[in-house]
Amino acid sequence: MQTTTAMMRTHLRASPARRRAWRQVAGTVLASLLAASASATTPAISGMTRAQLDPQYWIDRLDAPDARLLDREAIAAQNAAMRRDDPSIHAVLALPDTLDRATVAGWIEAVSTRPSQPRYTLDGHMLDAAALDRLLADVDLAALPAAPSPRFGLVVRRADLRAFPTHTRVFSRPDDTDIDRFQEDALFPGTPVAVVHASRDGAWYFVVSERYAAWIDAAQVALGTREAVADYVARAARGPIVTGATARTVYTPQAPEVSEVQLEMGVRVPALDWPGDRVLNGQIPWYGRVVELPVRTATGGLTFAPAMLPQSADVADDALAYTRAQVIRQAFKFLGERYGWGHSYNARDCSGFVSEIYRSMGVLLPRNTSAQATSPALDRVAFAPTMSREARLRLLRKTDVGDLVFIPGHVMMVIGHVDGDPYVIHDTAGTSLRGADGQLARLALNGVVVTPLLPLLGGDGAPTIERITSLQRVR
Repeated sequence: MQTTTAMMRTHLRASPARRRAWRQVAGTVLASLLAASASATTPAISGMTRAQLDPQYWIDRLDAPDARLLDREAIAAQNAAMRRDDPSIHAVLALPDTLDRATVAGWIEAVSTRPSQPRYTLDGHMLDAAALDRLLADVDLAALPAAPSPRFGLVVRRADLRAFPTHTRVFSRPDDTDIDRFQEDALFPGTPVAVVHASRDGAWYFVVSERYAAWIDAAQVALGTREAVADYVARAARGPIVTGATARTVYTPQAPEVSEVQLEMGVRVPALDWPGDRVLNGQIPWYGRVVELPVRTATGGLTFAPAMLPQSADVADDALAYTRAQVIRQAFKFLGERYGWGHSYNARDCSGFVSEIYRSMGVLLPRNTSAQATSPALDRVAFAPTMSREARLRLLRKTDVGDLVFIPGHVMMVIGHVDGDPYVIHDTAGTSLRGADGQLARLALNGVVVTPLLPLLGGDGAPTIERITSLQRVR
């Protein structure tokens, strides 16, 4: 390739006609570059500014942004109320040695139900009756004993929770392959689970975790005694916490089972007291943190191994203080991440997004929007369907940073107000707006975004403000 100087010399020696042609090409390239630059800075929603994509913009608008909203004791009381009063939360390690068959069958049938609408595979083929029959046969509900005995284990790698024991992705339409209707959630390393059933081939477990019950690939669970699992969970509760969007253990060929293990925001793991000059997996760990991770043996059993988080990882010794500034900083660490229904795409969805922000401050929230919006353990403000727009707007203008705004199937987090109007950060597939011509247009946001709330519309053109069902405050 020619250097810039050489190209200039060649240009000067060229004929006038050739120089004019080069200038025309250069002008076209420059115009396209400028257009690309302009499109990158064009706001998704009219009136927004680039400054509003900086967390400091919102923090600077607050009075006492670093004042604690709840201290450690209040958060512990809040979490105890959540575990006591919210029906979506399961006390996994407190399950009895034998369970009622009807209870376990109810957990399974809550997710493994025959679809009432057509479902399509990634290649566009519709699942026929025979394919659905095979899925239900794999659930093997008939093999469930009268008094199932739970087994206990820990998740070893981030793993999907599925509606059926299959990795097959299915969709509502053959031309829309973003939302996998068999994807329920994801569990993270160190999560305790109770295994209450297995698929017909044994390759999948139906597990109960604290916040969800569904199918998981058995290869991602290490089975141990209730006591060993409980001991790990107790030690993790005193260990370091991931405060970045994610953190990964260092790559190590010597121990692939703990190499590049991804930990999500709010995950805690036990710390190990390891001398800084003692080699760990071919590396002196003085430049990082040594932690302990669960490992699955060749026979599916539970053991543990040391791993290293690099010093550069966004990790803290303890849960972050619950303040308005901290809520904003944590939320913005996900800004621009791709939307992932049910935690697909190695990402998260709207309810997972807000729960992981709060988990980094030690606060437990339910998993799904339906449970979050109605949880009796939070400070709920209900919006009656007949409530006027003016009354809704008055309530929204009184919202505080971190308040959760719910519409059917979606949650948004308040980060502040501009001229009295609420702004939110949320993880969304998209929204609708009216253009300058008054026409309704779909905006494929498909990620974690900052938006004003009031201009947002549903797909039918109904204002989002009129669809709000409740506010929840973590107070």
